[in-house]
Amino acid sequence: MGIFFGTDGFRGEANVFLTAEHAFRLGCFLGEYCREKAGAGETCRVVIGKDPRRSSYMFEYALSAGLTACGADAYLLHVTTTPSVGYIVRAEGFDCGVMISASHNGYADNGIKLLDAGGEKPCGDMIARAEAYLKTAPPPAFVTGDKIGRTVDYTEGRNRYAGYLISLSRFSYRGVKVGLDCANGSAFSLAPSVFGALGAQVYCINAAPNGLNINRGCGSTRPEALAAFVKNHDLDVGFAFDGDADRCICVDERGNVADGDAILYMSALYLQKAGELDGNKVVCTVMSNSGLCAALEKRGIGCERVAVGDRHVREGMKRSGAALGGEPSGHVIYGKYAGTGDGILTAVKVMEIMLGEKKKLSALLEGYRPLPQVLLNVPVNDKGAASAPAVREGVEAAGQKYGVRVILRPSGTENAVRIFCEGESAPACRLAAGELKELVLAARREREAKGGEA
Repeated sequence: MGIFFGTDGFRGEANVFLTAEHAFRLGCFLGEYCREKAGAGETCRVVIGKDPRRSSYMFEYALSAGLTACGADAYLLHVTTTPSVGYIVRAEGFDCGVMISASHNGYADNGIKLLDAGGEKPCGDMIARAEAYLKTAPPPAFVTGDKIGRTVDYTEGRNRYAGYLISLSRFSYRGVKVGLDCANGSAFSLAPSVFGALGAQVYCINAAPNGLNINRGCGSTRPEALAAFVKNHDLDVGFAFDGDADRCICVDERGNVADGDAILYMSALYLQKAGELDGNKVVCTVMSNSGLCAALEKRGIGCERVAVGDRHVREGMKRSGAALGGEPSGHVIYGKYAGTGDGILTAVKVMEIMLGEKKKLSALLEGYRPLPQVLLNVPVNDKGAASAPAVREGVEAAGQKYGVRVILRPSGTENAVRIFCEGESAPACRLAAGELKELVLAARREREAKGGEA
């Protein structure tokens, strides 16, 4: 991770860590970068989407100003999902895409995610050069006359994406009662439209964004509200998205939550049965439940673990030729249809499995026994607390003492240290996580006292 870009874009508190000036400079960089890649005389096109948090509009205008001032055309999808931007980049031949969103974070944060010409999250050159451009802040290479770019209203692109999702369904949803938690975010209009067009009886919650309520006690990170809603209204299934709808968490007809690992399990078995599980393996992350790998291995399906982040999942899928990958958080990648996690697409595929197998969601998860896990987030201003000697030693000691698998890492999207413990005993996981939390807090206090020094 660099100073600005983490595991999923440039993210932080709006106008504190990520400012309108940063957005303008990134727009300038992308204009110059795309013109360089395209060559002399070529028109560069960049498509921009945003979630509905208040600061997204400010960043949209700043990015557009930078892009057009440096010779690129900015196509505005307006409020839309991250995967829709990736789809449009890929389908319409754009030079790159930008999504303005802080995903599952609260409204005060925001972020800028870059997508390459393939509609996927880039690694290597593009991010490294953007990071260097922001650090050095060179004078922008403004253009003049007819070289100045234009801004284009491109809501038709968003409609095209909705049509694409509808086209992927192999079944009508007529008679199926579906609950949708749109997190007061990007999915608030798209998801109900897609499910309604496919014939479902749609019941929505948290689908009234006002710029300040995105992810507030709802969505994929807080699926309890949807679980209660599905159970109380006798619905067949529920789907919870995050702020930019690249995640999906499911709720079965009994109100039980099924996370990304559960979705990978049922999807892998379905694809294997259809002869479409390329490589006969699934790519998951180090945070995925060991019960997932054990359950799949019983069915002859391998698991390849990679680092956290759907970008790493996608890279792993490319290396191994796998058709399916994802994370417990609900980023699920169906390689045949998308190059990034797509919450609404995931919901459409889960519906296909239910209707194709003629089973309730709960029945599809029979045979999957997840191990107990505990995940704690410890707020820090200095993520160096995660690598303090006492903390590193504590990780190994806790794993041995309690017989649990431990992962402790700095968050790539928030100012926090994440503590993950997994094992056969839930109490052991809680005890190990509690001890590690105290070590991180002690390291945080020590570093604060020393002004952030190790």
